[in-house]
Amino acid sequence: MIESVPMTRAGYNKIKAEIERLESEIDICTEKIAEARAEGDLKENAEYHAQRENQGMLAAKVAQHKDKIARASIIDIASLPKNEVVFGCTVTVEDVAYGDEEQFTLVGAGEDDVNAGKVLVTSPFGQGLIGKKVGETAEIDAPAGKLKFKILKIEFLD
Repeated sequence: MIESVPMTRAGYNKIKAEIERLESEIDICTEKIAEARAEGDLKENAEYHAQRENQGMLAAKVAQHKDKIARASIIDIASLPKNEVVFGCTVTVEDVAYGDEEQFTLVGAGEDDVNAGKVLVTSPFGQGLIGKKVGETAEIDAPAGKLKFKILKIEFLD
């Protein structure tokens, strides 16, 4: 079964732009490989081998992004329920064990940024919060054990 990748139109466009950028880098690598090849003996040509390796890594990233785009499911946040944790919402939670308050926004592929509190909706953490309402407690399995978060507030920020 092919699993869809939820994302907003902005996330989709960001990934498409990244594919274009990476493909232009591949073109530059191809030119550098041709230049290095023209220098002769490839066995001892470090530039040639470095560019071939770089080209392979870039091609792998492009393939990964194209896979996400092929499985993309564009979500219209306006059509989602507003009284529970869903894709695109910003949720304020309280860590039950420590009493700390934290805020997370559940985003799709291409928009995740853990340092900014933007967590993938498909991550174990995101999945643990999905469907919860204000006042409910989410239990999330983590390597350190089961984490419990009480849902304090659900918002849709633009």
